[in-house]
Amino acid sequence: MSQQDIIAAIVKEVLAELNGGNGSAAPAASNGRSLNYKTDYPLAQKRRELVKTATGKTLDDITLDAIMSGAVKAEEIRITPQTLEYQAQIAESISRPQLARNMRRAGELTNVPDERVLGMYNALRPNRSSKAELLAIADELESQYGAKVCANFVREAAGVYEARDVLKKD
Repeated sequence: MSQQDIIAAIVKEVLAELNGGNGSAAPAASNGRSLNYKTDYPLAQKRRELVKTATGKTLDDITLDAIMSGAVKAEEIRITPQTLEYQAQIAESISRPQLARNMRRAGELTNVPDERVLGMYNALRPNRSSKAELLAIADELESQYGAKVCANFVREAAGVYEARDVLKKD
């Protein structure tokens, strides 16, 4: 498979995900209302103008030629907190509050470097971290990345791990 084929496959996958809806709170849609499943989903088809990269590029700006020329960088085809907030609003419109919360947590994590997210994930596995280490991760999430919901989630996990005796043994 050539490099151009790989890039084309990546672009196709990203656009399919946006169309399929897998996917810091952003404002409601530009008209001020929350998004709704019936009128706004999938975003890439029904509200295309709302889906933008972190640098403001639109879906129409993300083409194979733009990627090959370097006009669109790899980091620009990542989902943004705003798009995840829109997905959360859609989830709420069909009474899926848990999915909405997950989308919002994911939105917070877009600000955390991938390697650090993986490190935190591994630290959250049973018997991998002490309570103090988990609480330090929570503080890091909140203070360095503004991820308050995720920080509270890690704090809650630290308490549950302590109650279930699955914290790292010294």
